[in-house]
Amino acid sequence: MLTFYNEHHALAASLHAAALAPLLSALERRGLGRIVTPHGVPLVSLERVHSPRYLHFLRTAWSEWLALDPGNAGRELLPGSWPVRGMRDDVEPPDLRARAGLYASDTRTPLTAGAWTAAKTGADCAVNAAHALRMGERGSFALTLPPGRHVGADWCGGGGFLNNAALAAQHLLDDGLQRVAILDLGPHHGHGTQHIFYARGDVLFASLHLDPQHAWPWYAGHAIETGAGAGLHHTLNLPLAAGLGAAQWFAALETGCVKLGMFRPEALVVSLGAELAAHFALAGADFLRLGERIAHLGLPTVFVFEGADRAGGTEYATHLVNVLEGFETAA
Repeated sequence: MLTFYNEHHALAASLHAAALAPLLSALERRGLGRIVTPHGVPLVSLERVHSPRYLHFLRTAWSEWLALDPGNAGRELLPGSWPVRGMRDDVEPPDLRARAGLYASDTRTPLTAGAWTAAKTGADCAVNAAHALRMGERGSFALTLPPGRHVGADWCGGGGFLNNAALAAQHLLDDGLQRVAILDLGPHHGHGTQHIFYARGDVLFASLHLDPQHAWPWYAGHAIETGAGAGLHHTLNLPLAAGLGAAQWFAALETGCVKLGMFRPEALVVSLGAELAAHFALAGADFLRLGERIAHLGLPTVFVFEGADRAGGTEYATHLVNVLEGFETAA
């Protein structure tokens, strides 16, 4: 398994940046494949998922923020307002903080120095990891931050700016595949990924997550959300109660795997949140079992790291690497 590592992550660019070091150490201790630096991908590759005007904002906003006041170097750029229902979202306002609101879904994703570099290098990791499958690798891992599953086509969220899992899936399609599945296993719903593919029939999105009636992001991830248009029935949301036991969690996973099998994808992208044990009753051996179950799908697979709670210690690193080891040893 090749691991594509984003060495440009920074605390200023992510709410979870301290998470990479324990993971990198755990990967090296177990000798799970090689850790490589990704090649840069052109901006047009990002435009296959994200709107050009959103990408332009991400690339230029920090410079504009500093030009307004050099003292802003020590301040985060946060939105001043948001366009809610009934308001215009097709015209960019000249005010920078108003524009920040146009492209933001929450207040937990401030723009800071280095944010674009970290996000772009993370996208490079994801696209390189996807391309590795097309070059014959059975599995690959994008070890990168900021996370991306809460990022939509033209908005940031959840501490992330570019949707790495979506970019990986899109690259596989652009490289000749007809159908790709995304299995989202973070504890909170990947509403950005759902948003990107909701009306498309070439990508199946299946997600196990905390019930949004009781957990962030609140407004997406309900079971009744099943896709629209060409994507109808290509979204599967499996909202779960906090503290759910392993038997019930794996039963939900099996439902997702059956859906994947019916879709008959040619490759799989796994959005792997590292906080599952903090919200569900899963132990170390359960993560090995998870990796084995994914392997038994028999699909070339890209794993994408989606962040971890800094307050959760380093146990998550063991759990996540267990998933990768379970996948590798099940061959």
